[in-house]
Amino acid sequence: MDVVLDKFHEECGVFGIFGHAEASTLTQLGLFALQHRGQEACGIVSSDGSDLHQFRSQGLVADVLTEDVQRSLIGSSAIGHTRYSTSGRNTIKEVQPFSVTCQHGQIAVCHNGNLPFAAAKRAELERSGAIFSSTSDTETVLHSIARTEAPTTIDAITKVLAETEGAFSMLFLTPKELIAVRDPRGFRPLVLGKLKDAWCVASETCAFDLIDAEYVRELEPGEMAIIDADGIRSMHPFVQKPRSVCTFEHVYFSRPDSIIFGASVNESRHKMGKQLAIEHPVEADIVVPVPDSGVAAAIGYAKQSGINFRQAIIRNHYVGRTFIEPTQSIRSFGVRLKLNPIKDLIKGQRIILVDDSIVRGTTSKKIVEMVREAGAREVHLRISCPATTHSCYYGVDTPHRKDLIASRMTPDEVCEYIGADSLGYLSLEGMLNAIGITEGACSACWTGKYPTEIANRASV
Repeated sequence: MDVVLDKFHEECGVFGIFGHAEASTLTQLGLFALQHRGQEACGIVSSDGSDLHQFRSQGLVADVLTEDVQRSLIGSSAIGHTRYSTSGRNTIKEVQPFSVTCQHGQIAVCHNGNLPFAAAKRAELERSGAIFSSTSDTETVLHSIARTEAPTTIDAITKVLAETEGAFSMLFLTPKELIAVRDPRGFRPLVLGKLKDAWCVASETCAFDLIDAEYVRELEPGEMAIIDADGIRSMHPFVQKPRSVCTFEHVYFSRPDSIIFGASVNESRHKMGKQLAIEHPVEADIVVPVPDSGVAAAIGYAKQSGINFRQAIIRNHYVGRTFIEPTQSIRSFGVRLKLNPIKDLIKGQRIILVDDSIVRGTTSKKIVEMVREAGAREVHLRISCPATTHSCYYGVDTPHRKDLIASRMTPDEVCEYIGADSLGYLSLEGMLNAIGITEGACSACWTGKYPTEIANRASV
């Protein structure tokens, strides 16, 4: 069986560095810090100033990026990628960074985000003779760049991305330069750092902490940063569009020790928990987080409510993705592989269970059952974001809308289904105020108001 809790998944994380003798090793460390953004596969492309050197593999960073691999990735610049297999198939052909040699020379790219119109673009390119090696939307960008008549690589990238709608934080590597680009709406994060004389870019600031790099700033929506031997220069070559940053980065995806969209993720989650306690108070004995993503919000809820915080559910962090389910049926087998209650803390208690979101409702139901079996007298579920009712098309793996429980059930019906005594979602206003983003946030997964036109709108 596939042992995955019923959570949303970020599709990937990116890291790049220019101007350091240990570029590939530092990129490996950066990817290790970003492993939570994708656990299926990873890859690195490095440059020695003349040629690009590539390694891609399925598996975790620590397992596949060995010493021998690192020795083969020579050069003082590199880009890397961690992938969660949602956009395209899960094969080695889908692993990024992708690289090509074309009229503009050698180019590699890695991408965090999603391009909703990539299928139509792919069909157009195939009709004109393009041959694809993967099913990834990112490959359409490389093919388009290769076919673009432009005097420089930068001009070609600019022209293609100016015509590309969707969410993209991309890193391009050529033998001589590293180019970091963020889409004009700024859906996905991308941050800039400095390590002595070297520049680095990453999906999250936690990657800088591991390598002792200094966080400089967030790349602005629509910004292109070009890093080469002369240093760094910035430009804004795209038509300006309304900012639409993904607030789920603060709710769940990003590590709590990161600074995302200019704010501390940990602080945002604390504030969400406090606001949740204000909006949905209940008499109880202890506040219990669903680990790990519910911890910060649960601490905030406990502080605001004055109810004791207890880590009464333990998570096993050493569980792989695949197990053979026993023939003798074990209730909640998949959940119990990862989560287990501490019965002496729960027995006879009124529990406030804090989690970040409810997706299909299947895992929440099993967790509530597990806590009741451990002896809880009452179980009150509190969710630190609004009810998720719509699919995401901007780089987040979400089920079809019909599979999202909140899209077809009222909160009372969801509460009855999962078996809780009460259920409370944080309001959209409360969540945005906690994050500190009252304007320019994408809330499509909660409201259905998409900031762009979506391909195959009928399926939304």
